[in-house]
Amino acid sequence: MKVAEPSYQDMSFPSKYVLRIIYVSCERVFRPDLNGRPVVVLSNNDGCAISRSNEAKALGIRMGVPWYQLRPLVQRHGLVALSANFALYGDMSDRMMSLLATLGAQQEVYSIDECFVDLAGVGGDLTQRGHRMREQLLQWVGIPSGIGIGPTKTLAKLANHIAKTTAQQPGRYPAQLAQVCNLGDLSPGALQAVLAATRVGEVWGVGRRLGAQLEACGLHSALDLAQLDPTTVRRRWSVVLERTVRELQGTASIGLEEGGHGKRQIAVTRSFGQPVTALPELEEAVTVFASRAAEKLRRQHGAAAQVMTYIRTSPFRQASQYSRASVMPLPRPSGETGAIVRAALAGLRATYRPGFSYAKAGVLLLDLQAGAVQQGELGFEACTPEQRHGARLSDVLDRLNQRYGQDTVFVASAGLGGTQRVWSMKQEHRSPRYTTCWDELPVAHA
Repeated sequence: MKVAEPSYQDMSFPSKYVLRIIYVSCERVFRPDLNGRPVVVLSNNDGCAISRSNEAKALGIRMGVPWYQLRPLVQRHGLVALSANFALYGDMSDRMMSLLATLGAQQEVYSIDECFVDLAGVGGDLTQRGHRMREQLLQWVGIPSGIGIGPTKTLAKLANHIAKTTAQQPGRYPAQLAQVCNLGDLSPGALQAVLAATRVGEVWGVGRRLGAQLEACGLHSALDLAQLDPTTVRRRWSVVLERTVRELQGTASIGLEEGGHGKRQIAVTRSFGQPVTALPELEEAVTVFASRAAEKLRRQHGAAAQVMTYIRTSPFRQASQYSRASVMPLPRPSGETGAIVRAALAGLRATYRPGFSYAKAGVLLLDLQAGAVQQGELGFEACTPEQRHGARLSDVLDRLNQRYGQDTVFVASAGLGGTQRVWSMKQEHRSPRYTTCWDELPVAHA
C-alpha cells in the first residue's frame, strides 16, 4: 500500500503562509495584568472554556470543560475567566488580517484567527521575513502569533502546528522551529523527521475519527500518510484524503480562495440566559437572530430563498422535551431584513407550543444565491417598488449601525429590552469592547 518516499527536493518554495491568533491574546492586549496568569475565555452564556492560555493548559484545563467545574481553580490557582467578547476579537482579527494582506499578492481569510497568504514571487529570506512580520504584529496590534510556511496549504498548516507546538512542548520538534516554522529551510531528511514526529490525526483534513481509522491500518504519523499512493487512498477512503496526501507530498491540490467565499448557509443560534416560555419573548429573540443573519447575508452580497426557524427545550432538564423546526420559502430570493424577519416569525408561530420552557432558538438562511438586491446593482430597477423600498431600508440600517454601533436602529419586534431581555445571554465576565464601542474605550489616567 505504501509507495517510495516522496522527494521534497523538488518542492517549489515559497508558496503559503498561515497565521493563528487566540482569544486570550486579544484580552491581554488591554489587560497586561493577565500576562503570566491562567486565563480561559468562556462560550455563550458562560458555558464552557473555548480558549485557554498556556498557563491554563498547564493546570490541565481541557477545551470544552464546563465553567462550574473550573470555579474551584479561581481561588486555588488564580484562574481568570472571561466571557466571550466577539466584537473585540473580530475587530482585532480585522486589524491583523489587513497587515498580513501586505505579505503577498493573494490572501484567504480562513477564519477569525487564521489566514493563508500566497508568497509566490516574494524574494529574500522568508524565515526572517516571518519573524519581522511577527514582531510587527506584536508591536502594532499587540498580539503574539504563530507562523507556518510551506509549499501547500496542508504543509503550511502543518508548519504552523509545529511552530506552536515547539513553543509549548520543547523537545518534540527542533527548537529553531518555534514561533516561525519554514519547511523550506529543512533538508529532505529533517522534513521527513518532523513529519514522522507528527501524529496522523494532527494533519489538517484528517481529524480524530479518520485518524483513528488510519492508525488502525498502521498509519501513525504524517510521514506514513505522505508515503501512500494517492490513487489507492482515493479508492479506499475518499477524494478529500487523496488531496491531503498529495499536499503532504508537495503537490498543491487545495487552492487559495481570495477574499474568502460565500457561505452555503448562514445560521444565527443562541442558548438563552434563562428558560423562555412566552411567545412574545421568543419573537424578540427570533427577530434579533433573523436581523443578524440578514446582515451577514448582505455582507457577502447574497440572497436567501428559504428561512428556517427552530426552537427547542434543554436536553439536560428532566422536564418534557420539545424541538421543532419550520422552513418558510420567500416569494423571491432576498437579503432584506424585513422579508427575512417576517419569514422567521411565521416559522416560529408555526412551531411554537405553549407549556414548554425553551432553552434555545435559531434562524438559518438556506438556498443562498448571489446577487442581493441593492442600489446600484444590475436588476435593481426591475424589482417591484416594495422590493426596492426593502433594499433601500436594509442599506440604511446597515450604514447607521456601522457608523453608530450595532442595534442603533433595529426592527421593532426585537423589543426595547436591550441586553436586559429575559432571553439575553449570560455574560457575567465580559471585558469592555475596547475598540468597537465609544462608551467602552480604554481610558488612560495621568
